[in-house]
Amino acid sequence: MPISPTPDQELGPCPICGRMMVAGDSVDRHHWTPKSKGGTDTEWLHRVCHRMIHRLFDETTLARDLNTPEKIIPHPDMQTFIRWIRKKPVDYVDWPENAGRYGRNRRRSR
Repeated sequence: MPISPTPDQELGPCPICGRMMVAGDSVDRHHWTPKSKGGTDTEWLHRVCHRMIHRLFDETTLARDLNTPEKIIPHPDMQTFIRWIRKKPVDYVDWPENAGRYGRNRRRSR
């Protein structure tokens, strides 16, 4: 389970979408280089931004090519997502019970 920031902790803007982050269930820690690939550095992101990164990219790609926000943001699929998410409230949490590549459609396909 991810460690949550304290309510008085200043988180600043999300490195992916640029919206301000609010301490609580709407934020997660992200390893820019996945732990499985030796990564240790983490940064707070909106949970929905974090999940979208892992829906779109596998760990090898993240470790090799997309290990900073500056490398992830220009990707066309991330640009589409960022345009959409910027219209949502800062504490928005999308599909909290369904992680993974197929999101909320997973149950319907079975």
